[in-house]
Amino acid sequence: MEAVEVLGIEHIDVTVNDLARSTAFYDKVMPALGFKRLPDNDRNNIRWANAHISFAIRPAVESERGAAFNRYRVGFHHLAFKAKSRGAIDEFHRFLMRENLPILDAPAEYPQYGANYYAVFFADPDGMKLELVHFPWGYWRTVQRDGSDERPRLAKSE
Repeated sequence: MEAVEVLGIEHIDVTVNDLARSTAFYDKVMPALGFKRLPDNDRNNIRWANAHISFAIRPAVESERGAAFNRYRVGFHHLAFKAKSRGAIDEFHRFLMRENLPILDAPAEYPQYGANYYAVFFADPDGMKLELVHFPWGYWRTVQRDGSDERPRLAKSE
């Protein structure tokens, strides 16, 4: 079989403990990231989209509600959205501060992830780690073209 060429991610759905609480959070965050809320076709599937991807939240099944999120268990670790510029990261950080939303790590260079990797990390109401990052294509383009990039990258435990 010839390999399928994946063009990107079409959608991401995450499960949340409290749909109303998470809807309020994402109703603030997603428009700030350029997403629009889609009409509610299913009250248990709240969805936002931009021209490239859609993002949805769904309630946890009742037997799982109240479970603490742990990104080191099997499954979702964190979600990073890519920004066009460092300035967009800084503007989004100001938005997070204005809205009093939980910031895990302020905007900074994170060289352990690659040269010129600039990001802000924040959390949703369930503690899921989210990120907005500007990362010049140089590193990943080399990885995609050659299968690796021999430039040193620092290891980080998280």
